[in-house]
Amino acid sequence: MSLNDIVPVLLSGGTGTRLWPLSREGFPKQFWPLVSARSMIQETALRAVGEGFAPAVVVANEAHRFLIAEQLREVGIAAPRILLEPEGRNSAPAIAAAAALVAEASPGAVLWIMAADAAIEDVPALHAALAQAAHAARETGRIVTFGMRPTAPETSFGYIEMGAPLADAPGVHAVARFTEKPDAATAATLLADGKHVWNSGMFVATAATLVTELERHAPEVIAAARAALAAATRDLDFIRLGAEAFRAAPSISIDYAVMERTGHAAVIPAELGWSDVGSWDALWTIAEKDGLGNALQGPVTAVDARNCLVRSEGIRTAVLGLEDVVVVVTEDAVLAMPRHRAQDVKKVVETLRAEGAAEAGAHRRVYRPWGHYSGLIMGDRFQVKEIVVRPGGKLSLQKHHHRAEHWVVVKGTAQVQRDAESILLAENQSVYLPLGCVHRLENPGMIPLHLIEVQVGSYLGEDDIVRIEDTYGRS
Repeated sequence: MSLNDIVPVLLSGGTGTRLWPLSREGFPKQFWPLVSARSMIQETALRAVGEGFAPAVVVANEAHRFLIAEQLREVGIAAPRILLEPEGRNSAPAIAAAAALVAEASPGAVLWIMAADAAIEDVPALHAALAQAAHAARETGRIVTFGMRPTAPETSFGYIEMGAPLADAPGVHAVARFTEKPDAATAATLLADGKHVWNSGMFVATAATLVTELERHAPEVIAAARAALAAATRDLDFIRLGAEAFRAAPSISIDYAVMERTGHAAVIPAELGWSDVGSWDALWTIAEKDGLGNALQGPVTAVDARNCLVRSEGIRTAVLGLEDVVVVVTEDAVLAMPRHRAQDVKKVVETLRAEGAAEAGAHRRVYRPWGHYSGLIMGDRFQVKEIVVRPGGKLSLQKHHHRAEHWVVVKGTAQVQRDAESILLAENQSVYLPLGCVHRLENPGMIPLHLIEVQVGSYLGEDDIVRIEDTYGRS
């Protein structure tokens, strides 16, 4: 890594509940293609690839580790350093862990810290602002945030009041004041005065500066991050932070922990076409629309509809005579609401959780390091799943105490281990796995393997898996 290389730090800990039913805890919004054919995390990572950039550091929920690795691999991003949080503790501990990791070898390295789920239209303008921020970070020891020029009296963003321009950092201003998410009247006042910008949550600073300011203003955060790194273990290509040490960190944002306390805060005002894509209304704002203002995606038909967002993940969805509404259809859930209520979707998720509904956090399709499976039918003592295994993918060597399974190959080739037998199955062939047998499924072919699994037994939960051996280090 060159001394002038910028180290991208991607924070991928959010769950995006305001984009339910698409974004859920098991597969949150950063992994969905919301504004292009690529997922949000792929788009974010690709903005920081090429000359002048070091390999990325990604801080993520351990449950998403294989999703992140696979999605980055799909767009050609090799050798990212993926730090796994045992649990989310807000942004300050995540950033502290990344800064401490980089500072061990390159304390002068400039970190570009960003959420993995924001949309940006003008990437050249972003890189121009980044160059100014990196200069201020290297030469003046500033922690620079990117302030987005506000276009509306938005109440879901924090605001930054810009102070005087910095003579030794062209294009950069001192920070006069931070304002948390304001009410509507205050937001209108901040928009009108011309001195305020939205807080984008992107930061640029050297690793050494961040560590020093954390030591000064949030010593318990940096201490926990260092202890978690010291206790970290390697898990395949991942760095698994020490769980006990990391959980000791206060759950606090970097804004509260450092930015609102430090004397080194600075801001670059920028117009990048930025959006945090934090709600369905925000997505409607930036999406391509038809002549009547409708943003339509998937098998959707709109008749006499205006200014609607309608998205379907597979089921034909029709709207008639609607205006300013959101309709989102997934395999197992439907959301319909006025667009102006978009910020209240989290209330729906809270209600679903209180009701014990699995759809609050889990999709019918569940992703695994070898591929994914989808629940099709659930009955009394039986269930049916579709299993898709990517080429070269291999499930764990396992057994079950409470169920037997039938596998039918519908596409591709399956290599099945059943106790001492090795069985090669082609399309339309099947195998029976009696209760208690030791078995494994593998795709030796060049195309994805699709099979139907029928489970029969007294208990069908996913925790009835006894893993004997696993390629992916799971227990």
